[in-house]
Amino acid sequence: MVVSVRDTDWDGVRLHVVTGKGGTGKTTVAAALALALACDGRRVLLMEVEGRQGIAQLFDVPPLPYEERRVAVAPAQDGRPGGDVFALAVDPQSAMIDYLEMFYNLRQAGRALTKLGVLDFATTIAPGLSDVLLTGKAAEAVRRKSGGSPVYGAVVMDAPPTGRIGRFLNVTSEVSGLAKVGPIRGHADTVQNVIRSPQTVVHFVTLLEEMPVQETLDGIAELREISAGEIRPGGIFVNMTRPGAAELADRGDGDRQADMLSLALKAAGLGDDPDLAADLAAELSDEERTARAQQAQRRLLDAPGQPCYELPLISDGIDLAGLYRLAAELRGQGAA
Repeated sequence: MVVSVRDTDWDGVRLHVVTGKGGTGKTTVAAALALALACDGRRVLLMEVEGRQGIAQLFDVPPLPYEERRVAVAPAQDGRPGGDVFALAVDPQSAMIDYLEMFYNLRQAGRALTKLGVLDFATTIAPGLSDVLLTGKAAEAVRRKSGGSPVYGAVVMDAPPTGRIGRFLNVTSEVSGLAKVGPIRGHADTVQNVIRSPQTVVHFVTLLEEMPVQETLDGIAELREISAGEIRPGGIFVNMTRPGAAELADRGDGDRQADMLSLALKAAGLGDDPDLAADLAAELSDEERTARAQQAQRRLLDAPGQPCYELPLISDGIDLAGLYRLAAELRGQGAA
């Protein structure tokens, strides 16, 4: 495995947890980050835990089973080949079977419990157990070694939305009422040791809109509060930004814009049409107001003191080429 010597904002981090309000492009950013991390020749695991098969759709591959499968090769960098991106869709039942086999050699027993509905019942009455199993798979992938070296240079988790991320990651607290001692508690403590280590950060994806920005700020504050600073907030990924928004926010008043548009229409041979000029000026004014509101939200994101990365809006949809473009943006800004 190629070892990168490139400085980034997250040197030494091996588990990147990606969260964000629904609709902000959280899965897209997680996928782009995985590609960016693999550009140094590293093998990277991209995980999803919500059962939406969003990763499979992004990479245009069949629905992912509970099995690590290669979905992409990162672009070559500086004459070196890119690394492989593997993907895995994790669900609590499969993670429980995996857990029983790994620690107790009881895979068949786990399958029997699944057929009887026992695991469904257990994770329903104890949601914290479900989160332990899901985060446990990420922790296991981070800790897994082959020949004395880590199997994966980095793991990227497409995690639940911001409103649930604190509870999802605070697994020891969530299972404290379920298991004071024993293997489940021991497993939870092992998982928590990974999540609260310097190897793990939690990135937040947002748009420059009031609700996702506020959820981002609240999510960062919650992590710091529940973990006394041990669960590290990572970067803030401002997604779907529009080029020229800052310049648009600084334009002049509407009357002057209407006069300029009227002159421009005449110069283009479109005649003197005051109504058309007024309509265009009104639309431009709306765009300016939106741009100014976005600039105000962007300033709010500086308050937590976390690195901010801006990703452009790709208007023709996200495909593998689009993911490569976003990955290049992330590398250029020091996120990977």
